[in-house]
Amino acid sequence: MKISGSVALVTGANRGIGRQFVLELLARGAAKVYATARNPELVDIPGVEVLALDITDPASVAAAAAQAGDVNLLINNAGITTYTNLVTGDLDKIRLELDTHFWGTLNVTRAFAPVLGGGAILNVLSRLSWVSYNGANAYSAAKAAEWSLTNGVRLELAEQGTLVTGLLLGAADTDMMAGFDIEKADPADIARAALDGIEAGALEVIADEATAEVKAALAGDPRVLYPAAV
Repeated sequence: MKISGSVALVTGANRGIGRQFVLELLARGAAKVYATARNPELVDIPGVEVLALDITDPASVAAAAAQAGDVNLLINNAGITTYTNLVTGDLDKIRLELDTHFWGTLNVTRAFAPVLGGGAILNVLSRLSWVSYNGANAYSAAKAAEWSLTNGVRLELAEQGTLVTGLLLGAADTDMMAGFDIEKADPADIARAALDGIEAGALEVIADEATAEVKAALAGDPRVLYPAAV
């Protein structure tokens, strides 16, 4: 798929990686970019079509799909983290994580799949799709579910020629990671790598070495990934 001339829709486009996706799509010559957010007034990028979209609200998703029926590139980027564990954490927060990352991504995918044809879907996943992190286990569970969703949707949409790509990354310099004093990737670099992957027909884009190391470790003894559990 070529980005130039495409019609793209980005969820969670008001900040972070989503905002960088919009900027990179415009730079690569996308014919139209729908920049969506729960609070569309926060989208401040000129030259885009701004839409209200709360991916956890089926009515909001349906309304956006009705207004953007020409999309052939869907970027499921919207996400949250509540930094909640599973055994003792607030169940409402755990449900919110799953409602956003799994059900929300599925809502949007189901709404736009019929119009994508030979286009593409990019799901923004995480290194924590493959490894859990004590203190944010609800996020890991939700992202693992979204990874499985990505693989399933890929199979289901293959017949209509839609590319489904998973983007997996570690820490990026966004509001979500602002409280962590660790090395973080530039969101602009993440967006560029992901769009390069789409144009190359990649099924998976691994954005950093730490994420690649986690994927490789999955084939080994779980003690490598979870030394604290031993």
